[in-house]
Amino acid sequence: MPAIKGPQFQWVENWGELNQSVKSLHGWAHPGMATTSDNHIVTCDSGESTIMVFSVDGVLVSSWGGNFVDAHGITVAKESDEEVLWIADNGSKRLPDYDYEYPPGSDNVSGRVFKVQFEGDEVTELPFPSSDEYKKSRYSPTSIAIDEHRFGGHGDIWVSDGYGASLVHRFDSSGNHNLSIDGTKGAGRFDCPHGITIDRRHDTPELYVADRGNARIQVFDLEGHYLRSFGEDFLSSPSGFVQLGEYMVIAELKSRLTIIDTNNSFARYVFPGDSHIQTAGWPNESIDGQKIIRPSKLNKEEFNSPHGLTADKDGNLYIAEWLIGGRITKLKLMV
Repeated sequence: MPAIKGPQFQWVENWGELNQSVKSLHGWAHPGMATTSDNHIVTCDSGESTIMVFSVDGVLVSSWGGNFVDAHGITVAKESDEEVLWIADNGSKRLPDYDYEYPPGSDNVSGRVFKVQFEGDEVTELPFPSSDEYKKSRYSPTSIAIDEHRFGGHGDIWVSDGYGASLVHRFDSSGNHNLSIDGTKGAGRFDCPHGITIDRRHDTPELYVADRGNARIQVFDLEGHYLRSFGEDFLSSPSGFVQLGEYMVIAELKSRLTIIDTNNSFARYVFPGDSHIQTAGWPNESIDGQKIIRPSKLNKEEFNSPHGLTADKDGNLYIAEWLIGGRITKLKLMV
């Protein structure tokens, strides 16, 4: 039997449990995840449009209501001595009352990317990116990666528009839009570039784009030049990333995490939930094909629909799933 490659984890059930309101339980969770320098976990209650900050033990430390439809992408960045949150609000969200469609009028509503201080004071908003694609599509940003000065970067802000025109944009540190890429000069036109990250596992950092609809990762340098792609032979639905030492963990919407090594080769799947994908109405549950509800059975040690993820300083993972009412799971690194 081949040796298991990559880190292993213990499933922690019921991490971050809350007394959810009716609105929260009815909301279709679609949140990002991030970690602060003091090891707190940041995410969003999509039903309430509330930012939540937890301790690593799952205790709610603070929360505040935000001026967003959904904090689909959340990134923590350090500016001088202060940490701030960058939020990608995709502008609309699915509601159970409308089955799997967005509410009427959503196609005409664009999202935005903005920066807030902790406790919710908004600092700035990035401008609407200039592209002819937006003459026929809305802007619906899903993820943010920042080439931070503290890591030797120039402060550029990369934004993926996963739910709108399927573009990736670069803004400079002053917020000026200066580049858009669509994948055509790479492995092919993006189809839902859902998540982005700057991979710093090597001497030269690179931009990774989770080209979810094409089941692959496209890799670019930090000037936006295509380098390579990978994953077509082992990925199904890459949605987001977190670096874990020499490994990279990829959240796959179709019920699993995937770990790759420093060469971007497949290492292993983590807690795949293949049975969930077969459920009528996945990622939720369908009643007689007429109504969707929160899944009546969410199994331990089986993912349903990983969406946002982050890691703490000890290498433990935190995963938010895409389903009515939400579920956040902690995976404790086994050492």
